[in-house]
Amino acid sequence: MRASLAALADRYDVALLDLDGVVYIGSKAVEGAPQTLRLARERGMRLTFVTNNASRTPQAIAVHLTELGIVAAAEEVVTSAQAAAHYLAERLPVGAAVLVLGASGLIEALRERALRPVMSANDAPVAVVQGYSPDLDWHQLAEGAIAIQRGIPWIATNLDPTVPSARGQLPGNGSLVAALRHATGVTPIATGKPDPTMHRETVERSGARRPLVVGDRLDTDIEGATAVGCDSLLVLSGVTSPTELLAAVPHRRPDYIAHDLSGLLQSHPSVAAHGGSARCGRWMATATADVIELSAGSSARPADVSPHDDVVDALRALCVVAWTSAQPGSPCPSCRFADDAARVVLAGLGLG
Repeated sequence: MRASLAALADRYDVALLDLDGVVYIGSKAVEGAPQTLRLARERGMRLTFVTNNASRTPQAIAVHLTELGIVAAAEEVVTSAQAAAHYLAERLPVGAAVLVLGASGLIEALRERALRPVMSANDAPVAVVQGYSPDLDWHQLAEGAIAIQRGIPWIATNLDPTVPSARGQLPGNGSLVAALRHATGVTPIATGKPDPTMHRETVERSGARRPLVVGDRLDTDIEGATAVGCDSLLVLSGVTSPTELLAAVPHRRPDYIAHDLSGLLQSHPSVAAHGGSARCGRWMATATADVIELSAGSSARPADVSPHDDVVDALRALCVVAWTSAQPGSPCPSCRFADDAARVVLAGLGLG
């Protein structure tokens, strides 16, 4: 885990921001996100909004963000639909027919790349592209199954099993792809995160030289950043739990962690590791057999450290010990507390 004396907004030139679970959840902004992103811009950091959700156009997403108090232009939005269309355009002739299983975001992305979206297997498509749409129905899936069984390429904009909502996790594009995979016995090519196609598309469009990937998913955002050699920040406002983070395999381990996007405006403390122990802030984590013990170095939290940051310090120390001592493929280690302060923190993280 990296340390940074400078705020991340001062260290990196462009933030590649995932949307669902990072900037907003459903129709509402994550608490504090509009103010944080405004301050990041004021410090000179450019923002690019990157989403595996292919249902909406960049223009529609920019309007939504602006309505939430986050001023954004369509040129600052990169979708998995655009990455999929780019992938197909490099392999198909101009004007080629592509069967769309998805929404308007996919249709516009294909047209942007001079490809012809069609809605029926009877329109002689030479490829199938599938992206998330809450309105995707059996009839569209049936058209896809017919076309896929002809042996033409099948591209999925992403394989995310879920999408976050205010009501909880809902079926994502990966779940809908699984239905066609089960029906046809064919596995699609996925071009969204974590495939490098997505982040390369974003870096190309943004012109980033020192990009920082910011996301809430280990299996898409963080793994995708690792695949293209970008540093990454995991925020805990979305789907990844501390339990999943502690059990993360090497290519899914973020460089930085933060409670939410406020981590862009902060320095990130170092984690001092020695043997089977690690210290961050006032917290000490120590590996003993298959258990990690957490203890507080002082009875009180320093006055200049917020409650959220104090908890993240504890999680940083736990991560370093867990990642150092874990065997490949091992589950999240058990955690125990050595004092009342540690008990409270572990309970808040869902580890106690």
